[in-house]
Amino acid sequence: MKISIAQINPIIADFEYNTSLIREACEEARRAGCSLAIFPELSLLGYPPKDLLEKPSFIDENLGYLNTLSSQINGIHVLCGYVDRNPGRGKGLVNSVALIKNGKIINKGGKRLLPSYDVFDETRYFEPAADSLMFELEGKRFGVTICEDIWNVGDLERIPSYEQDPVAELNARGIDILINISASPYTINKPPLRMKVLKNISERYKVPAIYCNQVGGNDDLIFDGSSMVVDNQGRLIILAREFEPDMVIWDTDKYYREITGPWLAQEESVLKGLTMGTRDYAMKCGFSKMLVGLSGGIDSSIVAVIASMAMGPENVMGVSMPSPYTSELSKDCARALAENLKIDFREIPISDIFDRYRDTLASSFKDLKEDETEENIQARIRANLLMALSNKFNSLLLTTGNKSETATGYCTLYGDMSGGLAVISDIPKTLCYRLADHINRDGEVIPEQVISRPPSAELRPNQTDQDTLPPYEVLDEILEASVEKNLSLEEIKSLGHDPDVVKDVLRRIVSNEYKRRQAPPGLKVTSKAFGYGRRYPIARGGKPY
Repeated sequence: MKISIAQINPIIADFEYNTSLIREACEEARRAGCSLAIFPELSLLGYPPKDLLEKPSFIDENLGYLNTLSSQINGIHVLCGYVDRNPGRGKGLVNSVALIKNGKIINKGGKRLLPSYDVFDETRYFEPAADSLMFELEGKRFGVTICEDIWNVGDLERIPSYEQDPVAELNARGIDILINISASPYTINKPPLRMKVLKNISERYKVPAIYCNQVGGNDDLIFDGSSMVVDNQGRLIILAREFEPDMVIWDTDKYYREITGPWLAQEESVLKGLTMGTRDYAMKCGFSKMLVGLSGGIDSSIVAVIASMAMGPENVMGVSMPSPYTSELSKDCARALAENLKIDFREIPISDIFDRYRDTLASSFKDLKEDETEENIQARIRANLLMALSNKFNSLLLTTGNKSETATGYCTLYGDMSGGLAVISDIPKTLCYRLADHINRDGEVIPEQVISRPPSAELRPNQTDQDTLPPYEVLDEILEASVEKNLSLEEIKSLGHDPDVVKDVLRRIVSNEYKRRQAPPGLKVTSKAFGYGRRYPIARGGKPY
């Protein structure tokens, strides 16, 4: 039997578009001789639909399109994710999967385990399904699970366990092949972890496992695809592309060699993910052009590279806005980067505007020293100019702050935080340097002086980041321990860090929550980003946890 695994890139709530993707992939699979075509979790709607699920008309439309789709499918069995109404008690909806054949929905099942951690909030909307879908096709018995249903393996690091085990229950009923349809977001090292879960299941129950994942960017989430098949010996035998729509076919009667060492290097994986996430965010929001403020530093350089890769250099504008404190080196680096990328480049000096601000405020600021107030004025002047260009040229403004800055508040509200998408807001500064080196692996794209010079905001004379922050190697270790691993102040100090430095960093994380709450959405690549999956109060007391 031939089985098609179609990782598609749906648009949330665009039923017409999503249905067309499913229809076209079904026809391609049918022509290839497949008996079954498999699509991701909630493939009809796109994942995650969030509070659209609270709109009865949205649920009605989803069910209507499922019926329309089923009437258009012939000559092949299809597994399609959708949302069903719950006929029993509890929440009104079920995260469901339908089995379609020759114009009819012949069977359906649902998701048993509902995640409610990090970015997942499924218990807000869904009731656990009463049963997993099980069906027979060409003499083989298939059990269908949905995403979280396979993550109750119990012995893999940081994977939650549930009282129920849908895979074990399906195995007890007697299955020959396990299917999992997913909308599993990308984070660093997540693809090999999924493979480990599948291998664990296949080895334990001696059944092949098919994994079909969504691909594409939806708001802050990146879905990498990486659909796969693991045979009944736990060998990876089929793997779809990462960060691209793809359709792979598994012939159950054919022998496959094991795929070894399949995963991209971390830097390449992150770069591809950010590029896809940036492109999809822009296009799904109706933008075809992007705009980046170029400081001559490493962060804005990386964002400009990603923008160029995402939309094509002809659709990207880079803008340098030198102030009285901007060095000639910074101006040269910004221009050189734009020339290397072949993007549109503008230089708009802000010194005269900055002087007018200071003149206007002189009487109010009389006898007061210049401080971060004047630094922030420069950042906000730049934000106003960039937003004017964004409006005039209908371009998506990308912010350039990294995770280290966002964590500690080393950024200006309504200044460099202004924009539509925070591309690298989940990328620690040390990873930024690794990405820059990776970008330059085949030749200089980012000017070498951008990478080698001490980082600086250049908002006052001879300023460097380390005037305010600890070395980034130290800072990023503390941030990872606190934000991603949830270690306490005492636990982080025990790792060998200076107690005063640790306390200051944690204080900065706590005191700048209000800034992050007003930041644009940022693409998530680590296990804990500053976004929907991390919900902390702004007004709070007590020690910095």
